[in-house]
Amino acid sequence: METETQIEHETHPGILAAAVQAQLAGARAAGLDCRQLLLDAEINPTLLEEPDNRIPRERVALLLRREWDLLADESGGFLARPWLPGTFAMMGHACISCPNLRRALLRSGRFVSMVSDDLQIKLVEDGEEARLLIHHGNDRHLPNQIFVESLALIWLRFFSWLIDRTILLERVHLAFPPPDYNEDYSDMFPCRHYFHQRETCLVFSTRYLQMPLVRDEQQLAEFLGRAPECLLAQYKSDNSYTGRVRRMLQNQGGIENLSLDDVAARLYTSPQTLRRRLKEEGNSWQDIKDSVRRDMAVYQLKKQETAVAEIAERLGFSEPSAFNRAFKKWTGLAPGAYREKFRGP
Repeated sequence: METETQIEHETHPGILAAAVQAQLAGARAAGLDCRQLLLDAEINPTLLEEPDNRIPRERVALLLRREWDLLADESGGFLARPWLPGTFAMMGHACISCPNLRRALLRSGRFVSMVSDDLQIKLVEDGEEARLLIHHGNDRHLPNQIFVESLALIWLRFFSWLIDRTILLERVHLAFPPPDYNEDYSDMFPCRHYFHQRETCLVFSTRYLQMPLVRDEQQLAEFLGRAPECLLAQYKSDNSYTGRVRRMLQNQGGIENLSLDDVAARLYTSPQTLRRRLKEEGNSWQDIKDSVRRDMAVYQLKKQETAVAEIAERLGFSEPSAFNRAFKKWTGLAPGAYREKFRGP
């Protein structure tokens, strides 16, 4: 039987070289020959010299497996106490018997505390909002942003798979500045992103926490047999209202030319029903529109010579100062500073 959610199998542009380079920090610190690691994974080492190059997902999966095997550490050398081979699988087996997502996330946090000295994963509920906090003490003093982001991504995708539903994020907080590969954030975390925060956490609706786990041991074994490649792919609901609204806005020439009423009509529903559906998915029309605006702004600042004032107008802001305030809230940087940082002189 087909389910409404699935791991992506369509053509994927690959993973940015900047992210792959960052992932090798633990291997470099351990003294591994990273050039040979890349060659073993059939990756030309020169590809990593240009941050915007794309590495095929299956090659990155092979690289990670090779790195973990040589280090005997599934954390890739980032944790003070290595995650011996099979640690993640044991966590999965520990969680799969839980009755619902809440219990599974709580159990995963307890498991991580048992096998790690400098890593904590904690579920916090506040009204209708749930936060999954990820704190890495970084006892090894490595550049650990990619590690924390990867853990957040793995937890999001694995537990979405366990309940066979996409856990739609309301926002993600990052205790880091925007990375060199942040143009992929829309695929990694399709929601609002806030950098320079006190803590790293995924924020989503508590309605997901009551959802039952629907996988069995055999399915888990098959899933783990495909790891880590299956965790590098987005687990998503192709038919979610959030996804469909987002795609419509992305394909629209001028984002302000498409109203909620227009989108509702294209989806053969009423504006009131569409608002309700989006709320059920933990989103809103304004949140999605802001997310698409942010992504368009980031792309134009990094890839084009368009003036900031013109970008603001294209995105429907009444004046450049309003765009500047919004962009700084999204990324922690003003548009001009962001362009200078990521494009150079």
